[in-house]
Amino acid sequence: MTSPQPLTCTCAIVDAHTARIVVSGDIVFDSGDELLRAVTELLEDHPVRRLRLDCGEVTFCDSYGLGTLLAVHRRVAAAGGELHLENRPPTLERLMRRTNTYQHLAPSAEPEREHRVDS
Repeated sequence: MTSPQPLTCTCAIVDAHTARIVVSGDIVFDSGDELLRAVTELLEDHPVRRLRLDCGEVTFCDSYGLGTLLAVHRRVAAAGGELHLENRPPTLERLMRRTNTYQHLAPSAEPEREHRVDS
């Protein structure tokens, strides 16, 4: 068994209505709360309408991580915003589909370009 990759969250304000967080590493029991904390702090400092989570560097997501993403979705919605998961790795796509959380985390209005396709 390998040890989890450390989770990092790099926040940036894109414009007055949009923020972006690049998430890299594993979203697991030991690190999921860090992502939720980063989102909470961002929303407190910059209430935005759209939060884009770039998941292109997410290496693993377990059930706790999935729960964290759902909590992030609820937090953003409660603040009056929309959450967009961009560059979702195939493993995250499969997890979301198998757990029937895809429709909550990736609404059908999302552009297809937000899903990373590995060649």
